[in-house]
Amino acid sequence: MNQRFNNKVVVITGGGSGIGQTAAVRFGSEGAHVAILDLDMVGAQATQMLIEAAGGNASVYECNVGNAEQVNNVVASILKERKIDILINNAGIAHIGNIEATSETDLDRIYQVNVKGCYNMMKAVIPSMKEYQSGVVLNLASVASSVGIEDRFAYSMSKGAVLTMTYSVAKDYIKDGIRCNCIAPGRVHTPFVDNFLEKNYPDDKEEMFEKLSKSQPIGRMGKVDEIAGLIVYLCSDEAAFITGSNFPIDGGFVTLNN
Repeated sequence: MNQRFNNKVVVITGGGSGIGQTAAVRFGSEGAHVAILDLDMVGAQATQMLIEAAGGNASVYECNVGNAEQVNNVVASILKERKIDILINNAGIAHIGNIEATSETDLDRIYQVNVKGCYNMMKAVIPSMKEYQSGVVLNLASVASSVGIEDRFAYSMSKGAVLTMTYSVAKDYIKDGIRCNCIAPGRVHTPFVDNFLEKNYPDDKEEMFEKLSKSQPIGRMGKVDEIAGLIVYLCSDEAAFITGSNFPIDGGFVTLNN
């Protein structure tokens, strides 16, 4: 097994399920110590067990990324033990609705996790990376950050912010040896999708799954291991010449859907 991340420490938010879990296991299998931050401790511990079963090392931390005090305390406790080499801002939540169907409470909730959560983590971790003059930050944006998607007003707002925060951090810290990129997934088949269909289309799950799948020109949803593969690559030394970039991984959604 490739050990690209020997002696590296990876902090990943939302590592208890879906893309975050798969990426965490990939990092662990390639030699990294993975610090898993999540509100779902059952999921986080399951990820930890998967990593350890594969011979890797991991630790778990209960953390609401939208709460700056919690984030600062968790990051401080990690830094007491080890240097943070890589930060993956994966935690995020969704919302469906146009501006009329988006309450102030909805907007605040999305902002708190998707925007402020990303800000809180970078704010807490980057000073240490700057001190060591090295580090990688990888943020999860979305195709919704660059194209219009129906009924995704608040979600698109938040992911647009993630995209532009990525550009700003890449520009501001390039001389400090810190690389910052983001990826923009299209629809990916995760437990979130299954739960969404169960909640909103209990009688038409298969039909809606097919419709959502076909919205990608390639004809299907992405797989979590495909997204995790791009994440791991962009955080490796193989991608040392890449910073300030957004990588669509969407089955042609952005460029071919016309």
